[in-house]
Amino acid sequence: MQNWKRLGLLISAGILILALLVLVVAISLSHFLIELWWFFSLDYGGYFWLRLLYRYILSGGVTLGFFALFFGNFWIASRYLGVETPKKGRYSILERFQTGAMEVYTPLALVMAIILAVPFYQQWESGLLFFFGPLTGIEDPVFGNDVTFYLFRLPIFLMIQRGLLITFLLLLVASSILYWIENRVISGKKDVTFPTGAKIHLTVLAVLLTLVEGWRFMLDRFSLLKVDTHEPVFFGPGFVEMRFHLPLIWLSLFFFLGFAFSVIVYFHRRRGMTVGVSFLICFFIAVGLRHVQIIPDLLEKYIVKANPVTTEGRFMKNNIEATLHAYDLDQATTINFKISGQPETDIAEEIENYITNIPVWDETFLKDVYNQMQGLRPYYEFPAVDVARYPIQGRVQQVNLGAREINLIKLPREAAETWENQHLRYTHGYGIVMTPAAQEGDRPMTWYLRDLTLNSPVGFQIKNPNIYYGEGTLPYVLVPNQLEVTEIAGAGTRLAPKEYHGGEGVEIKSLFRKLIAAVHFQDPKIFLSINITEESKLRIHRNIMERIHQLVPYLTLDSDPYIVTDQDRLYWIVDAYTTSAWYPVSKPSRLPERRYSNHTEEINYIRNSVKIVIDAYDGHVDLYISDPDAPIIRAYDRAFPGVFKPIGAMPLALQAQLRYPRDIFHQQMQIYAKYHQRQPELFYQQAESWNFAQVKDVSKKPYYLTVQLVEQSHPELQSFVQISPMTPIGRDNLSALSIAGVRDLTESPYQPELVVYKFGKEVQVNGPAQIDALIDQSPEISRDFTLWDQRGSQVKRGRIIVLPVGHSILYVQPVYLIAEGQTKIPQLTRVIVSMGDAVVMERTLKEAFDKLRRLLQEQTEKETEMRLNEQT
Repeated sequence: MQNWKRLGLLISAGILILALLVLVVAISLSHFLIELWWFFSLDYGGYFWLRLLYRYILSGGVTLGFFALFFGNFWIASRYLGVETPKKGRYSILERFQTGAMEVYTPLALVMAIILAVPFYQQWESGLLFFFGPLTGIEDPVFGNDVTFYLFRLPIFLMIQRGLLITFLLLLVASSILYWIENRVISGKKDVTFPTGAKIHLTVLAVLLTLVEGWRFMLDRFSLLKVDTHEPVFFGPGFVEMRFHLPLIWLSLFFFLGFAFSVIVYFHRRRGMTVGVSFLICFFIAVGLRHVQIIPDLLEKYIVKANPVTTEGRFMKNNIEATLHAYDLDQATTINFKISGQPETDIAEEIENYITNIPVWDETFLKDVYNQMQGLRPYYEFPAVDVARYPIQGRVQQVNLGAREINLIKLPREAAETWENQHLRYTHGYGIVMTPAAQEGDRPMTWYLRDLTLNSPVGFQIKNPNIYYGEGTLPYVLVPNQLEVTEIAGAGTRLAPKEYHGGEGVEIKSLFRKLIAAVHFQDPKIFLSINITEESKLRIHRNIMERIHQLVPYLTLDSDPYIVTDQDRLYWIVDAYTTSAWYPVSKPSRLPERRYSNHTEEINYIRNSVKIVIDAYDGHVDLYISDPDAPIIRAYDRAFPGVFKPIGAMPLALQAQLRYPRDIFHQQMQIYAKYHQRQPELFYQQAESWNFAQVKDVSKKPYYLTVQLVEQSHPELQSFVQISPMTPIGRDNLSALSIAGVRDLTESPYQPELVVYKFGKEVQVNGPAQIDALIDQSPEISRDFTLWDQRGSQVKRGRIIVLPVGHSILYVQPVYLIAEGQTKIPQLTRVIVSMGDAVVMERTLKEAFDKLRRLLQEQTEKETEMRLNEQT
């Protein structure tokens, strides 16, 4: 009986130990397995393994290399190159080092190798670029290297140099101590010379250490390409760096090598130290001169400043050309836009082309309207409002649209906190709303797509309107499941469980997969819930930015994803950039900080290399190369074959919605505001530097517009562009209109364009701040604003839209009323239109344009009459 009890206890203990072992393994592997299954659910399983393989091959190879250096040197030094000494018990511990014991050198060499390999492990993607980066054929203007040497190889060379320097320094010190222990401590002799093998070994280490340190001086030359001592005039090396600092680097290298080899000779022959001391003194002088500011100041004062353009002109030109190419601005087109002295009155036909596309609703105000009027359920919200253009009733029209996403925070607290509501029931958003960009004031909002019934008076249809993946903070969900879902996706409809699903996901059919998921999310309900079926799939990384970041963390993402539709389902399009801080002689700038990105530091190179499409229904991700000439994305494409697709493989309905992204346009114009002055003489004077137009000390953000631009080779086609007004630094008048966009030319590939309409100095062109002041000075407009304020409404003016029409500049500003109270729904009430010094305000764009045209005609007639009277 006791044996049976003992057997039962043993079995119970065995089961408990096995369960604990399984739990430990599950905890250790849960994250890895969940990510593996997620990659396979997206059809990127091969990419997952390849990325993992690259990471451990590169970092493991570096670790193995350092380990081999450490272990090989220790083992050879102690086993073959030391001295034979009689063993004594009291020296047994020290003798362990002499005998080459594996248990001593193996862990010691491994620990040191791992420490030195940590930077390579953290930056393994830079290692990929090192091996797969192509040449561009573009040389840096100073040293003549291909620019990819700096983008791909220089960062790795610097890490290798630091690692080898520390390695050989440690080996030299450790080997010297080891030989000293063998010759002085273990042998017991007071005066012992190192054996020949030990001398050769130390000599080899010293020579290698010298060469590695000499390599540092060679690499140090390239740091001159990133000096900022000439700011704010220009960036990069100038006369002082190239004529003073660069020769000193070469002299420092020569004197260092001379000193190092003199020391090695003295170590062997006990002579030649006088020469070594001379080299050392000269070395300190050369290094010291680089840190003494007197000589550079004298050169700057008496040579550079006496003839700044002559001495620094070529270096300014290097900076200009490198910066323009690094920011993809070298192909920007500048057009001298002639402004007529008098506003044109015969502009009716051109204005008609714009009326249906001028966005009189700001996205910030429209977001409140969408949420108040089309949220419809407490758990729905519109996180953002996007801009697009679609063919509607035979004409391309600019529209605003927003995705109706799920937001559990808006549920009552008791409902929001239940596990079933969070992960099984309230799992997705539903549909989009769409409104035309142009609206009429004091009239109900015009809708092209609205309500949960997706009612559309213009024929829009969306077969799969469910939004499982969006911009919000979305927890994991398990669908389909056993729950019957009521009034979530539809107008009061009741959906059966099998109809309530979201496409692809991670399968969790087996108990093992449920256990892994429960451990990963630290949620036992995943394993225990009876509402999860064999058909249920796990949807994770449902925030689209997080999803992309998990997939391609080496890309920098634009902060403005946008929703589009092909009338079958909804898609998110996200622009992605390849960036670097290593482009030679290019002006650095700082990207705005964002949540899902590793690249918030300074950059001096950027390309909009990838367009990413995410299916809002099933979460599938497609990566399309939009700039096949960009070297960084070419390197990743070579490293991960099949992951990136050509832009031509994108469905045409989605290609039609591609646009020039916001972040890169802002970054480019920040640079171009100064670097549009391409001649060194102008660049040095900085007389025509620009700034973003401001109104009341707030910079105006670029806005999207569908226009027919002048100077086009296809004048019948419309372009979807961003416009950014630029003003002179310290002034409010308009200097230029920067326009970036893509043409609606369906038979040609995606081709972004950047055009700058530059205004002459002979005619005053009002900027947004001056137009804002003219509006404030209008008695009629001010009277209306005061009257509305007295009626308990708050007057809000939207952005000022600046638009070239004919040879004049047109300004449009919407006016909103927001009623005081808890429910604040902005209402478009008026539209202000201005040209020249004429300002009018009416209910609709058409009425405002007609009134403006009449006012301009009256002004022209009065001026004509005045001139005739003066002549008489």
